[in-house]
Order: sequence, then C-alpha cells, then structure tokens
Amino acid sequence: MDSQVATTSYDSMVADRVSSHPSPAICWGAILGGAVAAAALSLILLALGSGLGLSAVSPWSYRGASAGALGTATIIWLFAMSAAASGLGGYLSGRLRTRWVDADDDESFFRDTAHGLLAWAVATIVGAGLLASAASSMVGAVAAGATTVGTVAGGAAVATIAPERATGPNRPYFVDMLFRGAPVAPGGSENVPSNAEATAIMGMGLAHDKMLEADRDYLAQLVMRRTGLNQADAQSRVEQVTLAAKSAATAAEAKAKELADDARRAGAYLALWVFASLLVGAFTAAVAATWGGRQRDAGDYLNPVAGQPSPH
Repeated sequence: MDSQVATTSYDSMVADRVSSHPSPAICWGAILGGAVAAAALSLILLALGSGLGLSAVSPWSYRGASAGALGTATIIWLFAMSAAASGLGGYLSGRLRTRWVDADDDESFFRDTAHGLLAWAVATIVGAGLLASAASSMVGAVAAGATTVGTVAGGAAVATIAPERATGPNRPYFVDMLFRGAPVAPGGSENVPSNAEATAIMGMGLAHDKMLEADRDYLAQLVMRRTGLNQADAQSRVEQVTLAAKSAATAAEAKAKELADDARRAGAYLALWVFASLLVGAFTAAVAATWGGRQRDAGDYLNPVAGQPSPH
C-alpha cells in the first residue's frame, strides 16, 4: 500500500515537472564543458606526442627510429589521441546534462548520441581555431623550405624567370673553373670585375638555355687573359664548363621537383589519416555520451519522494 502511494506521488511529481518545466532537448552547458575538456586533452596529448617523436629522432646515422617507424607511430598516436579526447568530451557531455523526464529510452539514447557528436564538433572547431597559429607556423616553415630548395635550384639554373636575382651557390664554382691556372695579369686586380662579369654572362646563357656567340667569345678572351691558355683551349674550357653548369642545373631542378612531389604525397596521406581519425573521434564521442547519459540517469534511480525505486 505504501509502495503504491509512493509510486503515485512520484508519477504526479514527474507529471507536474513535465507540464510546468519541460526538459530542453539540448544541454549546451554540458556540451561546451565536454568540448573544452576534449580540446584540452587533445593539446596535452599533442604536446606529449611531439615530445616522444622528437626524442625518437637522431641526427646521427643508424640511430633513432626510422622514417617508416615514425610515420606508423604518428598515425597510431593520432588515432589514440582522437579517441581519448573525443571519448572524454562525449562522456562528460552525457554525464553532465540534465535528466529528460519527458523522453523515453529511445529518445534519450538519440539525444545522448547527439550531445556526443555536438561536443566532438565544438571541440574540433575550437581545436582548429586554437591550432591555427601553429598550423600557420608549420606552413610558413614548409614555404621557407620550399623557397630554399627553389633558391638552390634557381641558382644552379640561374633563375630562368629573373636571372639577375639568382644567388645560388653553384654558379661561382663554375665561374672559378674558368680561371684555374696561373694568372697572366699581375696583382690580381682583374679578379673581381672578371668574375662578376663572367657570372652575369653565364647566368644569362643558362637562363635562356643558349649562350650568344659574342658572349662565348668574350668569355674565352677572359679565360685566355686569366689562365694563359690559347684561344682554342679557352673556348673548349668555356664549352665544357657551360655544359657542366647546365647538367648541374638540370639535376638540381629534378631534385627540387622530386622533393615537391614527395611533400605533396605526404600531405595527401596525412589529410586522409586525419580524416579517418576524425571519424573515429566522432564515433567514440557518440558512444561515450550514451554511456555517460545512462550513468547520469542511473543516479536518479531512487525515488526522491519515498526512497523507493522509480517506475521509470
């Protein structure tokens, strides 16, 4: 008899709460709390993973982890980080939300799932915003590396677009090859103007893939004055050094293209793995939210009116 009275009282209380204060379907406080926790854990795990990754890299040959092992470890860590952070955020969003007294089990399950997905989405957006500066720094570093590679290749090729601005390290080497031998002119006063002039001539010839006949003859005259070679040998040296410079420029350009292609493939693979890890994070957040929601509802299992089990 007492149990029936308690049950009736509980039903009346629930009916009054449903009619006067209907429970909102979305608890943004719980969602934001779970998202903040997920973003914070992601940052912590990201710092930890970066530290572990740097500790595994060694500049010495045959020491440290290989590139393939580091890539595999990075992918595994990416998935583990996404699952752990998303799971924490989803669980908190389900555990901290208010109880839905006007929803049955199926509706509660759907709402908990939605809470987990929303917490994951907010955490992802917040994380992308917070890591935007870091991503910009990484892009800047990649761009700087690409610029360096382009400078080296452009120096060897003598900057096809703007040869007058080429500053690569290979060109002075080939210019010095022109003047090997005992100089004829005493004092060496012609060293600087001759090198600079020859550098400009070779740069223009390599940039246009062909040297003018007048430029070639003039370079041969400079070689004759600096090395003491006869005209035929001087012209032969000019031809040989020009061909060597062109070969080096072609090799540098091919290497730059190979590096750029490797970077493109690595970026594509990384994007695919990040996409897969985000999907794993979304699924984990949804499952953890339903788990947290069930534990939240289990806390209201006792009848607050009479201390008896609730019929709901």
